[in-house]
Parts: sequence; C-alpha cells; structure tokens
Amino acid sequence: MGENAIDLGRRRFLTGRSAQPQPEGVRPPWSRAAAVAAACTGCGACVPACPQHIIAQDAGGRPILSFAESECSFCGACAEACPEPVFDRLLPAFEHVAAVGADCFAGRGIVCQSCGDACPESAIRFRPRPGGPALPQIAADRCNGCGACIAACPAQAIAVSAHSAEAAHA
Repeated sequence: MGENAIDLGRRRFLTGRSAQPQPEGVRPPWSRAAAVAAACTGCGACVPACPQHIIAQDAGGRPILSFAESECSFCGACAEACPEPVFDRLLPAFEHVAAVGADCFAGRGIVCQSCGDACPESAIRFRPRPGGPALPQIAADRCNGCGACIAACPAQAIAVSAHSAEAAHA
C-alpha cells in the first residue's frame, strides 16, 4: 500500500462500521461479476466510451453502473472499448430487474407515474386501488434492466434486484 493510500479496513474500524463486504454493484451490460473479477484490469476504457455517462469505476477500479441520471441504451460501446474478455454479448444484457421500494410516492398516497412514463419496455403498469393512487407493478418478464425508471423516479424508490420469475410490487 502506497503512503498516500487509504486503509479502508482501518477507516471502517475507527468509524465503528462493520468490515462486511459491500453488496456487488450493477455491472455493465453483458458482463458478469465473475468475468469482471477475473479479466478486468481496471483500465477504465469503458467509462469514457459510454455515451449515457452511467459507467464509473468502483474502489477496485472495476466498472460499475449508476442509473441516477440516465439509463443504459444497450449501444455496446462499453463492450467495444474493452480490451479484455469482460463482455459476452451472447449473454442476456443484465441479470437484474427493477424493483419498487417502500419510498414510492404512490405507495405513500401521492399520485406519481414517472417510472411508467419512462419505461421503454412498458414493463410498469399501475394497479388501481381504492382510496389512493394506482400502485406501480413491474412485470419482471418485460423489464430489461435498463434503469430508465430509476433515473425518472423523483422519490428514488426504485432499485435493481436479482431477476425473479415473479413481478415486483410496490
């Protein structure tokens, strides 16, 4: 470790935070955590290649996505820019789907359909309910994991979760 490097283990100890590993972030399309861990050199070529500007490097220098500002357009620029065998375009793009959390405005009685309006796959439908606004329901079989709904959500109530056969509910 260089003299200017930060010892994250020590920092966690001093702040009282657990040394538990953090959950794996969302990796770029057509890449899997195992391939990223095995083949990614941390060169960062995928970062400037992304026209949506959603790729950054995590603490280990590996590519990680943030859907806070935009979605993945599946253009493939990240895969084309990568000099290592990190991407396999024969795989499904993502292993995740969107999931609506408890902070959803509709779930708290405020009319909002921003996620449904933003979804390019029409994977988000709104289930009417008596006495309140319709609740978003995500059809996992239609969700492509692009993150458009995440960027559009004013409550920051949508995240990604492992793909499941059941639809995610608010």
